[in-house]
Amino acid sequence: MKKQFLNLVIVASIVIFTSCKSSNDKRNIESNNTEKTEKKEQQKERGERPDTAQILAQMDADKDGKISKEEAKGPLQEQFSKIDTNQDNYISKEELENAPKPERGGGQGGRPQGGRN
Repeated sequence: MKKQFLNLVIVASIVIFTSCKSSNDKRNIESNNTEKTEKKEQQKERGERPDTAQILAQMDADKDGKISKEEAKGPLQEQFSKIDTNQDNYISKEELENAPKPERGGGQGGRPQGGRN
């Protein structure tokens, strides 16, 4: 009887411990996601370009560490052949880091020139 009670206490302790850990993990994940979303919103408000890791995370649908022409969007897709310097039909992290910065303002698809109203 004592052995069964001891086993029950051990099993109950394990269940309680793992459920508490799971709850903390979920809270940490939610907190990290909120922080990332806030950072992206702040960058947009300031007109900043996302960093290389953010671009890869957003566009690399198959998570192979590089961006194919099909995965690329916007200016990255439009300038794909210029950015893909080794012409392997993928943009690597290094190629992305060395890519020319997109022009802001009076260029195609940019904001109108003349400042804010």
